[in-house]
Amino acid sequence: MHRNRNKFFIGIPLIIIAGILLISFIVMQLWNAILPSVLNVHPITYWQAVGILILSKILFGSFGRRNFSSREKGWPRGMHWRQKWMNMSDEERAKFREGWKNRCRRPDENKAGQE
Repeated sequence: MHRNRNKFFIGIPLIIIAGILLISFIVMQLWNAILPSVLNVHPITYWQAVGILILSKILFGSFGRRNFSSREKGWPRGMHWRQKWMNMSDEERAKFREGWKNRCRRPDENKAGQE
């Protein structure tokens, strides 16, 4: 059992690193195949592709942070909506349903419904 645990703790980081290296290679190949002819940019090296991935993670990624706004009060995901729904009167629920029906219609149905 102890040996399997060591293999697991060594194997998982190696798989993650191999995945990052593979994704970097794919980014480099896609960049060099598409962007030089489309946008007239220079081809990039492998390490530049790694840098682009890191930069995109910094700019657009969350580094493991999640939006826990619904969990601030210890509620499971979506529980605040259920609580809100339970506190609505029948008239408020009907108005809410009608509002969602109007939002979910196609644009041509909205025009027909307004006439």
